[in-house]
Amino acid sequence: MLQILKSLEPDESVTQRQVMLGLPWVIRNGLASQVMETLTIGPFLVAYALAFDASNFVIGLLAAIPFLTQFLQLPAVGLVERVRKRRLLSVVFAASSRPMMLVMALAAFMPEPSWALALLMAGLAGRYGLGAFVGCGWNSWMRDLIPEERLGRFFARRLMLMSVLGVALSLSGALFIDTWSNWWPDRRLAAYPVLLVVAFLGGLYSVHCMRFIPEPVMQPSRQLHLRERLAQPFRDANFRRLILFLGSWNFAVNLAAPFFTVYLFRRLGFSLTGVIFLAILSQAANVLMIQRWGAIADRFSNKSVLRVCAPLFILCIFAWTFTTFPEKHALTVPLLVVIHILTGIATAGVTLSTSNISLKLAPKGDAASYLAVTSLINSLAAGIAPIVGGLTVDFFIGQELSLVLQWSGGVADLAIETLNLRHWDFFFLFATLIGVYSIHRLAFVEEEGEVEERIIIDEILISTRQSVKNLSSIAGLRALADFPLAMLRRRRRKRRK
Repeated sequence: MLQILKSLEPDESVTQRQVMLGLPWVIRNGLASQVMETLTIGPFLVAYALAFDASNFVIGLLAAIPFLTQFLQLPAVGLVERVRKRRLLSVVFAASSRPMMLVMALAAFMPEPSWALALLMAGLAGRYGLGAFVGCGWNSWMRDLIPEERLGRFFARRLMLMSVLGVALSLSGALFIDTWSNWWPDRRLAAYPVLLVVAFLGGLYSVHCMRFIPEPVMQPSRQLHLRERLAQPFRDANFRRLILFLGSWNFAVNLAAPFFTVYLFRRLGFSLTGVIFLAILSQAANVLMIQRWGAIADRFSNKSVLRVCAPLFILCIFAWTFTTFPEKHALTVPLLVVIHILTGIATAGVTLSTSNISLKLAPKGDAASYLAVTSLINSLAAGIAPIVGGLTVDFFIGQELSLVLQWSGGVADLAIETLNLRHWDFFFLFATLIGVYSIHRLAFVEEEGEVEERIIIDEILISTRQSVKNLSSIAGLRALADFPLAMLRRRRRKRRK
């Protein structure tokens, strides 16, 4: 035991070779963590809770717990600064959090639904409460370990591999749940503990991977009181603007996103496999784009990627209001497919860039406190939003807002309903409006290398055109790739000159 603890001490000097040997373990850690995350949250958690007849408020609370527990990063920052052994702290707290998934599994065997939901929430809170201490040390650790010029590409590759694994796990898990429910409908709840045990084993392996990732000694930082240290990011004008953007963005996204799955289950009548299939489409688009966004972020800036991906993401949220008109219609499924694909493309850029821009703008030595403040603000916004949604969603059950274009006179009267908002649609609309405000706040954040949206779109079109050239055997597609996009852009520039 003492030998294991000694091996977790920071390395006095980390060589390039040690970094290269350690990076694959960062990848393995991400893959193992993906097993744990995929099977314990998202559609599986919502389906598990709905099996106990969870109310909208409980669903909102379950969505909020992973975020609100991040406030434990306040003592975590002080602990990291005092101990200054990030690998040791990450391993200890990660190992302590993994058994909480077994607690969540026990909910299936409770005699009363209320007891089951209480145990489910307790296990989830314990899992993410202890995980807050892991995240604080981990972010600072990665900031000092991975070279800045490789940051975007490395984490893009890591996220891509995690997404591929998530796709396979999601589909396998959904088919397992639905098949089990068909074979043993009276014991359908027993399927969820099986997935949670698999998640527990994945979590244990992620802890094992941490032991082999080198940890540079923390750079000296000014000796400040915790309150003073947490106040530092707010004195940095540019970082303060970043915090305001991230806070409003996370509130907008989490006001609606946690209820997408509930909407598909309850309003549209989808099965778990159907919900997961749509999620897989989104993840597949994410996988195809993540490395491309990473390369563009490294070449230009993270903000440049956000200026393209954030509006696309908000547009996708607004598009959910048209999936019922006012009820499910012939274009509902095709529209959901398009929404999920575009959301996957946007999410790839948003997830990567919001993480990397925080890492990039946080100064070395004080990165732990800067990143902790970012995480706390994000968690507060993302935690409050689903609770607000869960508390108020029932108010909109009987509300309706419609916009009708009417023509009167002549042979016959004509009325066309162009917009109809009911129940969940109001949340999608509110999330869209707040998202538009957050994009406005992004404009004030300064990052070296940022360029106009047009240049990023041109870069995507060029790389996509090259991919079509390389992959397609259809002459028409090759011609389309060669003409007319680049030519039209050149001609437009000439006219401007």
